[in-house]
Amino acid sequence: MLRLLLARLGQAALVMLAVSSVSFGMFRFVGDPVAALSRENATIAEKAELREQLGLDRPVVVQFAGFLSRIVRGDFGISFRNQRPVATLIAERLPATLELVLVATLLSLALGIPLGVLCALKPDGVAARLVQAVSLIGISTPTFVTGIVLILTFAVTLGLLPSFGRGETVQIGPWSTGLLTLSGLKALILPSITLALYQLTLIMRLVRSELIDVLSSDYIRFARARGLSARHIHFTLALRNALMPVITVTGLQIGSLIAFAIVTETVFQWPGMGLLFIQAVSFSDVPVMAAYLLFVGLLFVLINTAVDLLYALVDPRLRVRA
Repeated sequence: MLRLLLARLGQAALVMLAVSSVSFGMFRFVGDPVAALSRENATIAEKAELREQLGLDRPVVVQFAGFLSRIVRGDFGISFRNQRPVATLIAERLPATLELVLVATLLSLALGIPLGVLCALKPDGVAARLVQAVSLIGISTPTFVTGIVLILTFAVTLGLLPSFGRGETVQIGPWSTGLLTLSGLKALILPSITLALYQLTLIMRLVRSELIDVLSSDYIRFARARGLSARHIHFTLALRNALMPVITVTGLQIGSLIAFAIVTETVFQWPGMGLLFIQAVSFSDVPVMAAYLLFVGLLFVLINTAVDLLYALVDPRLRVRA
């Protein structure tokens, strides 16, 4: 296990170096931040002075070397638009995004796994057919369409839930949370459902297909021949093996939800990292965009490592091999 961790750390360093290079190079072509930040009738001298203040007058190699040295120290620079440290902006927005992703993931697992088991154990039942039909709608509907429909239904028409914002939050040290207030919980419902719908459908269909395959295997037939109860066979023997790919997909989807929560946060004006990234793109705020991409890359590396370690907890064969 120690060798696995060391190998993963080496791979993570190479991946993060590649992501740093890509983010630095790609975001140099999204626009000129000086043009976006300068006043409309700014003179050439004023623009040159602003370019010098932002460090954009230096050679590209020097800029990239400074970029890497600051990243190693945890310094992502100063936001061109907000004139504040990027690390501070991310620390302020990160709790909102993580809470949204956490609730969406728990919701998708709490509903997706039982629905997948239902569809696998009774594939010809009316409930299973209805769930599969609805899942096709969930997996094919764009996220922004789902969010707009939910807003029109529950916020505009019924007036039950807020249509934007995070609601009232409570500060616990450096962490701000809306889970401890009623308005915060109400504000979390619609965006979490919107974000969880695709993952819920994916988990449900994956559990169904994997459980059907496991139930047709030889060791399940042998367990039935021994007279073991259906409950033990279905939920102790079969479901544990069927959950192996679910762990992989769920782990990767957590990273994807954080990376692609941009649409949901934009629709609901959720003050998270996705909305911060969209605002940074509008103003060519390169430090914020680069920091966001680096954070997402690091997140995927950490999640992949955690998924590999979770395999050993789920599958006893991997523990013996380790």
